[in-house]
Amino acid sequence: MLLKDFEYFGLLFESLCLRDLRVYTDVLEGEILHYHDNIGLECDAIIRLPQGPYALVEIKLGGRLEEDAARNLMRLETLLVEKKRSKPAFKMILTAGEYGYTRPDGIHIVPLACLRD
Repeated sequence: MLLKDFEYFGLLFESLCLRDLRVYTDVLEGEILHYHDNIGLECDAIIRLPQGPYALVEIKLGGRLEEDAARNLMRLETLLVEKKRSKPAFKMILTAGEYGYTRPDGIHIVPLACLRD
């Protein structure tokens, strides 16, 4: 049934990813935040560490959705810089894919299975 309802499957995948991010972030005494503003810009997870650095994370199953996620991350980074905030330490799209790599725009594509490494 889940394979027929891609949207619901995506929500379950996002919940699984957030759980894993929380586990790894807790070890570093950090926190996971969510961003959503009045113009519809959102970010699935913001990893914030106690020393100050933070990262922007979008969670997508993969495929065409990665381009949308990359645009969102870039727009949010631009907004934060315009508001005199520091740049994120990194931007990442967490996926269900098989291969990790860094895009030419600097966004890391990371399969969930590789998150620990």
